[in-house]
Amino acid sequence: MSELTVSISPHIRNRESVPKIMWTVIGCLMPVLILSTVLFGWRALALVAISVASCVGVEALCQKLMKRPLRIKDGSAVLTGILMAYVLPPDVSFALPVVGAVMAMFIGKQLMGGLGYNIFNPALLARAFLMVSFPVAMTTAWIMPTPLTDLGMAGQWIAALNGMPVADAVTSATPLGMLSEQGVEAFRQRYGTGAGLYGSFFVGYKPGCIGETSGLLLLLGGLFLIFKKYITWHIPVAMLGTIALLTWVFGGDALFTGDPLAAVLSGGAILGAFFMATDYVTSPSNRMSQLIFGMAIGALTVLIRLKGGYPEGVCYAILLMNPLSTVLDDLFKRQRFSPAPEPKPEEKKADKPAEKAEKPAENKADKPAEKAEADAKAADNKAADKAEGDAKADDAKAADDAKADDAKAADDAKADDAKAADKAESDKKADDSKAADKAEGDAKVDDAKAESDKKADENKAADKAESDKKADDAKEEGK
Repeated sequence: MSELTVSISPHIRNRESVPKIMWTVIGCLMPVLILSTVLFGWRALALVAISVASCVGVEALCQKLMKRPLRIKDGSAVLTGILMAYVLPPDVSFALPVVGAVMAMFIGKQLMGGLGYNIFNPALLARAFLMVSFPVAMTTAWIMPTPLTDLGMAGQWIAALNGMPVADAVTSATPLGMLSEQGVEAFRQRYGTGAGLYGSFFVGYKPGCIGETSGLLLLLGGLFLIFKKYITWHIPVAMLGTIALLTWVFGGDALFTGDPLAAVLSGGAILGAFFMATDYVTSPSNRMSQLIFGMAIGALTVLIRLKGGYPEGVCYAILLMNPLSTVLDDLFKRQRFSPAPEPKPEEKKADKPAEKAEKPAENKADKPAEKAEADAKAADNKAADKAEGDAKADDAKAADDAKADDAKAADDAKADDAKAADKAESDKKADDSKAADKAEGDAKVDDAKAESDKKADENKAADKAESDKKADDAKEEGK
């Protein structure tokens, strides 16, 4: 007879793991890094490398100092480093990703308990910190993309797709920055409208952060993650759809005159929708919660873009919604099946005439089956309630036992301390009494010896005096 293996849940498993998911997401981000290196030069690649190395190093140091298992091989620190570099301007100082790594990995992740316990996206938390601490560097360190004439056949292909001359260059002002500072008309004059604008932004030939350039490559990476079922479509579609809708309504010179496609393709909307808002730890798991989560991020993004002090709002919108993910899951969690409550007697009496008028005569043969089904459902519900009650009772009993054990241990410790204190005091009294007795005995012995010596001296002196007197008397007689 074969042996049975007994184990606790979960019993349904698959081959997916945290390292596999992390490295797959990293692979989906690599084409964007290649394009950014082509457009902005080797400096962009160096910034990403420094950011990744800093995040890995800070996490390893924190785990060693906090005496936690070293888990830098799971890829989470590498992914955070890449995402943090992707939301930085390509010409910032190399020191900024190092400072950002401390904020992301130490403050935003390890201090909150490590992977799975952070309430904010670490990469976006670092970007928000750098934006507040170094606003000039974070809003002016833009690089003009490499001229199309220097890109060879790739430049000709990009120019043909965008409908622009090969010799054209792009100014260093970001599209959202120009839209925020100079208005819609200046934006249209510089970047145009229609196919040329959408093609340029979709391919990625525009100034901006390192990872925000190509909507095409980001979209392909996001769709692959959906295909692998690492993420779902709910948050990205809800977020991008809300951005497009609200920009079309409120983003133009008048109502319903905004450009929704330009809003979606500008800034970090696609990067945030597919790679940041869908973070497992800081996003909801319920489908309805994910839709509301994505729509709220989209609405906050448009609000910050149109009325806020920064031209881009994706970072702050996601950070504002991160702490609410668990709240949304609790609001829309799935309810356990239970039968409908029985109507009150008054409602039964009021409904009887209507039921007799509308309801046809029931087949009496079906009543036993219906009753059996109802009894089975009631039995299942009763068993589930009993199991739940037993589990709660066991948990309460275990908690009470733990408290009782702790109280007993505390009482035993107090009793041991009191016993040790009593023994120490008793030993001290015994030692003091013994020392006093010894001192008194020594004093008596010394007194007795002194008195004995005195008597001996007196006797000796008396004997000597008597002997001298006899000698003198004998001498007188002889004369």
